[in-house]
Amino acid sequence: MNSAQIRFYEELNDFLPQIKRKVSYPVCFHNHPSIKHVIEAERVPHTEVDLILINGRSVSFAEKVQNKDIISVYPVFESFDISPVSKLRPEPLRNPRFILDVHLGKLTRYMRMLGFDSLFSPGYSDLDLVGISLAQNRTVLTRDRQLLMKKELERGYWIRSDHPREQMIEVIHRFDLSGLIHRFSRCTLCNKTLTSVDESIARNRYPDHRFYSGKGFYQCDHCAHIYWWGSHCERFEKIFQQSEK
Repeated sequence: MNSAQIRFYEELNDFLPQIKRKVSYPVCFHNHPSIKHVIEAERVPHTEVDLILINGRSVSFAEKVQNKDIISVYPVFESFDISPVSKLRPEPLRNPRFILDVHLGKLTRYMRMLGFDSLFSPGYSDLDLVGISLAQNRTVLTRDRQLLMKKELERGYWIRSDHPREQMIEVIHRFDLSGLIHRFSRCTLCNKTLTSVDESIARNRYPDHRFYSGKGFYQCDHCAHIYWWGSHCERFEKIFQQSEK
């Protein structure tokens, strides 16, 4: 039986029991497994990892672990480029697109309200999520850690919070999205973009509705659903501002 010392940094500690957090501890293994195998044996998904050092040297997931190695594992860095050091995953997405699992329907609505391209269907299987992620360069957002351990998956993030408002802020901070927010620019029903339309179109479709005078009106380019500034927008603005504090 061989052993090595391993330490996980920053938010990777969220996956570990309290006794293993923010400390170096021994891991035991037979033969010479890949570092990816060792990391995921500790219940940390490979999609959450961006830099691995073994004995101070940057390595890939395929690197074989040797007896008495010293291993340091770091999380994904979205806000700056570490490619000169590590080639573990693709470059950070600056036109970020997401696909969310069945547990994140409310978060999907919030993400679309902030203007982010976010796919969701309660019928998506794990195979669908991985396949679409790879085909369209989308990051999987999920509450299922096992999904993030699918070997084919390249981009994914485990949502820590159970509460949609907190999840929204968590994703914004995690992916450094604050400068990319474009509120109320995407359809919350089908995820397509909205186009500004004349107020008369909305009034003709909803003749009995009392609109806020002079506010913007928008129509989905795909499903033709009409949106306008109303109390729901004000409520969301308050939610977002309170959540950021």
